[in-house]
Amino acid sequence: MTRQVLGVTCLLVVLGAVARLPAADNRLSVPTVPDSPSANAAGTPAMRWGDSTRLGRPFAKDPSVIRFGGRYLLYYSMAPYAKELAPPHAPRGWAIGIAESRDLIRWRKVGEILPEQECERNGIVNGRVILLAGKLHLFYNTYGNRAQDALCHATSSDGLRFSRNPTNPVWRPTGSWNNGRAIDVDVVAWGGRLIMYYATRDPAGQIQMLHAIAADRQSRFGRDDWQSLCDGPVLKPELPWETRCIEAPSVIKRGDTLYLFYGGGYNNDPQQIGCAVSQDGVHFRRLFTDRPLLAHGAPGTWNSSESGHPGLFEDKDGQLYMFYQGNNDRGRTWFLSWVNIGWDGDRPRVISN
Repeated sequence: MTRQVLGVTCLLVVLGAVARLPAADNRLSVPTVPDSPSANAAGTPAMRWGDSTRLGRPFAKDPSVIRFGGRYLLYYSMAPYAKELAPPHAPRGWAIGIAESRDLIRWRKVGEILPEQECERNGIVNGRVILLAGKLHLFYNTYGNRAQDALCHATSSDGLRFSRNPTNPVWRPTGSWNNGRAIDVDVVAWGGRLIMYYATRDPAGQIQMLHAIAADRQSRFGRDDWQSLCDGPVLKPELPWETRCIEAPSVIKRGDTLYLFYGGGYNNDPQQIGCAVSQDGVHFRRLFTDRPLLAHGAPGTWNSSESGHPGLFEDKDGQLYMFYQGNNDRGRTWFLSWVNIGWDGDRPRVISN
């Protein structure tokens, strides 16, 4: 994609609806994806779901789940179409899919969020949703632009149709400590602010790390509303199992502490999941150093290549779920699943589903 200059506002090509929804009597706009299979083999979780509409094989990444409108909504990244499956005038690049469920096990695809603005034309991924004052806010990043990828924002009243922030992209880092890229976003309400965590890279583009910015909760979360919280990363790879990458932040509040779950290692390094804590949103301490919180699976299991990209979701009954992506073929397929998260004092622990 042609380099976008932050001083130029992204053009809004289509106003209003962005989800490609099936009409009441026509489901062709969103091809049917089978419900998730039940556990059918040792080590296979109850939920193991992938979207086969674009590649002809299961492929879904970067999960984010919320309970809204009487059902669960799952936002995930979709790969570009395989040439033989692409419909006429198919959008280029990656996009964000939407699936729904009533039980967190069986999922059905119900929509797509496709690139709209000029800055998005090479693709969008990593949709993260948060409910603020009755409205859903979607934070995501452009994709396919290498060091020029940046963070964007949109809102919705129904979870399916999103209106873009006219100032998109709303953030791209500056300074000599990074290469200008911003991907893998998550947000958490903290006091009177919304704190945003995202992944960027060192100037050489080799090391992936996390940074933090914040905006007033009463703002429109546009480009002029965000301020950096530090001049450098809040978390960068240091442990052997983190290799050269910390990405995919997912943050929850528990008392006066922020728990930041993250993916350590690039895709299929293998990526595994860790957790760090902070009382101020900037200075983090790892809870797991000699091993990850959630490791990749043993040889022969469905997630032997990776257990990565966490997405935490707390249901109305207080049960905490950690959604994540996995595969056993080094990324030819990608499935989404979840584990329950329990607590040993102030430390999270994984409970198998």
